[in-house]
Amino acid sequence: MFLPLPLIKCELILFCPFVIINLLLCGVCSSRPLSSASKHSQSQNHCFSSSLILFSYFHLIKPNPLPLLTLFCYRDSFRASLIHNSFQMEKASSPEASPKPHHKKSFVTTLMEAATLRSPSFKEDTYFISHLKSSEKKSLQELKDKLTASLGPDGQCTMWGIPLLSGDEKADVILLKFLRARDFKVSDSFHMLEKCLAWRKEFKADSVAEEELGLEELEGVVAYMHGYDREGHPVCYNAYGVFRDKDMCERMFGDEEKLSKFLRWRVQVMERGINLLHFKPGGINSIIQVTDLKDMPKRDLRVVSNQILSLFQDNYPEMVARKIFINVPWYFSVLYSMFSPFLTQRTKSKFVISRQGYAAETLYKFIRPEDVPVQYGGLSRTNDSQNGPPKPASEFTVKGGEKVNIQIEGIEGGATITWDLVVGGWDLEYSAEFVPNAEGSYTIAVEKVRKLSPWEEAIHNSFTSREAGKMILSVDNTASRRKKVAAYRYIVRKSCLD
Repeated sequence: MFLPLPLIKCELILFCPFVIINLLLCGVCSSRPLSSASKHSQSQNHCFSSSLILFSYFHLIKPNPLPLLTLFCYRDSFRASLIHNSFQMEKASSPEASPKPHHKKSFVTTLMEAATLRSPSFKEDTYFISHLKSSEKKSLQELKDKLTASLGPDGQCTMWGIPLLSGDEKADVILLKFLRARDFKVSDSFHMLEKCLAWRKEFKADSVAEEELGLEELEGVVAYMHGYDREGHPVCYNAYGVFRDKDMCERMFGDEEKLSKFLRWRVQVMERGINLLHFKPGGINSIIQVTDLKDMPKRDLRVVSNQILSLFQDNYPEMVARKIFINVPWYFSVLYSMFSPFLTQRTKSKFVISRQGYAAETLYKFIRPEDVPVQYGGLSRTNDSQNGPPKPASEFTVKGGEKVNIQIEGIEGGATITWDLVVGGWDLEYSAEFVPNAEGSYTIAVEKVRKLSPWEEAIHNSFTSREAGKMILSVDNTASRRKKVAAYRYIVRKSCLD
């Protein structure tokens, strides 16, 4: 069932007071915490239920598996942080200066702006034993002891090619991931580790990375490893918009055998990403996940999403340093803003939410432009890796109402200049011209002025000059008030006759 946008907004305004009243009753919106542990427990259930009701309500209006799955995924974090938040409110009850008057905003606008607020950046574990608390060191040793007792004196087990009982620092990194995923509770961590080892043996996960699964049409489209972030983490991109095609869904998920093959392929992508990690204290021990929600089908991926989420949660603990959502629909932003206050700080700091049209601005904060795929406002194309490491790009911003001219000087006669240029969210005019040094020579319009749409990919062009001069690349943003990120790079090759 689909409702017009104005009606959805109206329904949201009418529905949200019930959730707010529920929060008030359970003490979350109050400046005083509840007086007993039993009331805390009751308030946790009421708060989670309220948000679940709101999620379910939106799910009926515009079904989408990801928001609902995310809520269930972080249910425990939601409840655990609720008690902490209520006590923090009591500490913060001291009088404060009255806020300055401000212009009234619509309810939906306020929620969407709240969704764009960023938590402090996630600080990844270093995995140095010396950095652990004494209780954490004790938990690590106890986990090793339980694993040894389970396997016997001559028992061996490996994960990602690393013997877990070798006493090696790489083994410690893996064991610490399982401990961290279960808050250093040894019994829970050991149970998770046992189940993971059994699953990897049954699934034959150690060999899946090298298998030929015959799903080449998904490579570089649905889920794929592509480049690194600014800190060196491998980046995995996920885009499920292709499954709006019913024929594609039928080919991939039409029966249990097809679904099983797709899941194996998705695990293969994950395993290839894991193989790029160091598993070393102070090294790169996790990946970045970028998920594109544009055109994501609403109903067709429910079963698949559930199974992928379950597989990754159970068998790849602490393997994702940051989860970036791009091209996020407005309703997802609103939903996230509603339940994010109840997530732990560690959980929230892993999430980055980016609205539609702001993919480049968001990704550039974490990934250099030359490593961002062209479809997301970067300069990286799929075949670039054949030419070695990507050439670094120069970043700049184009302010609203501004025109920027990039001048590339020192081009000799007969030389060929090749350039790449991109502006996030384009919607501006672009042109390129060559200006000879010699007086009396005419300026050459290499690319005439043209308007570039928001979804245009990076420009890639070249020009061979007959005489010495300079190239001027122009981006004219005078018709817009929006500030935009941009990047360019170029290379000049002299004539072979020189």
